[in-house]
Amino acid sequence: MRFSFIGPKLAACAASLAAVVAAAPAALAADLPAAPPQAVAVPALDDWSPWMIRGRALVVMPDESAKLSAAGAPIVGGKVDISTSVVPELDISYFFTKNIAAELILGVTPHKVKGAGTLTGTPIGNAWLLPPTLMLQYHFTDLGPLKPYVGVGVNYTIFFDEKARGDFTSFKIKDTAGLALQAGFDYMLDEHWGLNVDVKKIFLEPKVALYPGPVTGKVKIDPWLIGAGVTYKF
Repeated sequence: MRFSFIGPKLAACAASLAAVVAAAPAALAADLPAAPPQAVAVPALDDWSPWMIRGRALVVMPDESAKLSAAGAPIVGGKVDISTSVVPELDISYFFTKNIAAELILGVTPHKVKGAGTLTGTPIGNAWLLPPTLMLQYHFTDLGPLKPYVGVGVNYTIFFDEKARGDFTSFKIKDTAGLALQAGFDYMLDEHWGLNVDVKKIFLEPKVALYPGPVTGKVKIDPWLIGAGVTYKF
């Protein structure tokens, strides 16, 4: 009789305990703080691209002088006058670091050449110049949106489509290399776009020859290149 009386009570207690045990994980989970959300990878704020391009309007102003001879005899006081030219220019820059960059400058310029000094009034010829220039630059980066830079490099000028004028039937200019110096700045309007002002001095002294004569010698062109335009940083 005792066992029949105690048996139902034990069964009821066991059922109650099982219900408490089953509910305990849910209650414990409710009391624990929520797990932090998984972090989402985002690009670092200081990520940057090494590439930059610029488009400029460029004024090419020769700073010319000459040493010329006619049939081997020096032309005393003989000079040349080379016209100023305004052309579009494209340059591409690659940044090795945020301060050090290489810049390749591309463009072509047409020029008219005439006599000066004792040769004043003598038409000589026309020529086109292709002067690719490779610069190594240092960029200053601690002035906010203003990014000044200086550069030094090498220029190799290719002369083509030379055409003699006046009494000359042939006009030739020898391709030549020279030193290039540069200073300028970018003013960045936002992360990508900016304005650019740039000044370069290129030192060129090609050999020239005119026929009949012949008139030969060297002409220092030494142009100033003054440009202004738009910058785009990738």
